[in-house]
Amino acid sequence: MTGGLPFELMRDQVADLEKFWRAGFKFVALEHVERYVGVEKNGFVALLDPAGGRLKVFGQVGRRMGNGIGVLVERGAGKAFVRKSEVVTASPELLADYERFKTELSGLLSGEESRSSGH
Repeated sequence: MTGGLPFELMRDQVADLEKFWRAGFKFVALEHVERYVGVEKNGFVALLDPAGGRLKVFGQVGRRMGNGIGVLVERGAGKAFVRKSEVVTASPELLADYERFKTELSGLLSGEESRSSGH
C-alpha cells in the first residue's frame, strides 16, 4: 500500500463521509487507530469503523488531545477529558459542546442532516 487508506470504502460510505465534510468535520489520522476513519469538529473526535458496510462509531467519542483522544471520565472534583497523563477539566461549556458534537455525529450517521450545522 502506498499512502492510501488501510481499508476500502463502499460507495454509500463515501457518500456518508461527504456529509461529514459538508457539515464542517475534518478527517484526521490518530496514532494506533489507522484502521478507523477519524472525524473531528470543534476539538472533539470520533473514530468511525467502516467494517460491515456501514459507518459506526468505534469506542468512545472524546476530546482531541495531541495525536489521540481524551475520554470523558468522572473524577473526584467532577468530569475531565483524560489521555495518558494529560487532563482537561470538563467545564459546563465544554460538556455542552461535547453533547452537541455527539448529537450531530449521531444525526449524520443515522442519515438525518444536522439543521444546526449551518451548511
